[in-house]
Amino acid sequence: MPLPIFSSRLQCSSSSSSSRSSFPRPKPRIDPSLTLIPGLSNDVARLILSFVPYPHISRLKSTCKSWYAFLSSKTLISLRHGRDNRYGHNLSHLLCIFPQDPSISPPFLFDPVTLSWRPLPLLPCNPHVYGLCNFVAVSIGPCVYVLGGSAFDTRSYPLDVPLPTSSVFRYSFAKSVWERLSPMLSPRGSFACAAMTGLSDRIIVAGGGSRHTLFGAAGSRMSSVEMYDVEKDEWREMDELPRFRAGCVGFLVGNNEDDDKEKEREFWVMGGYGRSRTVSGILPVDEYYKDAAVMDLSGEKWRLVGDMWGEEERPKLGKIVAVDCGKPVFFMLDKERILRYEIGSNRWRRESGVPKKAHYDKPVGFVALNGELHVMILLDGYNLMDTRHTRQHRNAGSLMIHIYDPKKKTWRSVVTKPPFNHQLDFRTTVMCTIRL
Repeated sequence: MPLPIFSSRLQCSSSSSSSRSSFPRPKPRIDPSLTLIPGLSNDVARLILSFVPYPHISRLKSTCKSWYAFLSSKTLISLRHGRDNRYGHNLSHLLCIFPQDPSISPPFLFDPVTLSWRPLPLLPCNPHVYGLCNFVAVSIGPCVYVLGGSAFDTRSYPLDVPLPTSSVFRYSFAKSVWERLSPMLSPRGSFACAAMTGLSDRIIVAGGGSRHTLFGAAGSRMSSVEMYDVEKDEWREMDELPRFRAGCVGFLVGNNEDDDKEKEREFWVMGGYGRSRTVSGILPVDEYYKDAAVMDLSGEKWRLVGDMWGEEERPKLGKIVAVDCGKPVFFMLDKERILRYEIGSNRWRRESGVPKKAHYDKPVGFVALNGELHVMILLDGYNLMDTRHTRQHRNAGSLMIHIYDPKKKTWRSVVTKPPFNHQLDFRTTVMCTIRL
């Protein structure tokens, strides 16, 4: 009986293949149950998953056990930062928002590109301390540092007097935990702060005091300056500011990547307030500074920069951010105006105006993110003092963000829904940027 046609064809194919090689190479097989993505090796699959925007990673963890294990591991952060070094700045540039005391209200990550939010764990709670505010948050690599602040301590008397704290915490996105670090040498809140990266990562803090949000002109002022070595987990004192300065902001100017060029770096401390005076001998009023103090980090010596505006221009410094436009450029939000600082003339000049004027009886946020200015305005928010709406509203309304590109000098706007169950108060909200 003749064999079927397909059998004979198989025989021919088999005979021809055996004639070409006596030891045919087996076709590689990949067990889908052992890989992150079926049909791909784990190395390729990990690289692909590392390109997912960071705020969406938590949503993908429930896909399967292998994805959960990888997306929760240190390997993910290492791949993202390693890829950033090889292929350029491809990390997600995110905003970390602390709406209230981070030990009772969780901070959130916000991605302005995908308009997505992701909650972070609460700061370790101290049962004796409450109402933390005026702290500073900065980022170095895949970590966020929370430094100092003002709070109430139940162990102190009287109970309604705010006290500065020297505590320092670090949240590691690689470990997904909060860590307590060595405290600052001097407790402080409302101070200037800047992070220095390079061969050795450091944080410098200057000025500050014990001022609390609920007490406008109360509290102490200080002029001390400290530097923190991240690797050694140590603080050391530096030359003090020329005078007491609290409520100030700090920026690093110069090369921030190479320790060999530290002589080109300067630490700028702008604005703030010093001693307070009284009106009619009763009402305390702050004396706001209109100048800046600059430290040359090579010699750690201070110099003063004169007044940046006249008496009739504005009463005090607005919110200031620094944008990297080839070199750091300072911008200030003065009500509906955006001002640019000119170092040569030591003056603030009008740069642009916010497209839609905000109601300035409500707080407005101002932050630099990915080389652009973000003006954050609350829409349809409710009054925090009106307790009747506490249970009726489950969110703080909408958040409109006007984004200004200093290079193109153009505006665009986006609207997002914050995940908070209360209204953001940008007078007390602490924000910092991080690349993940």
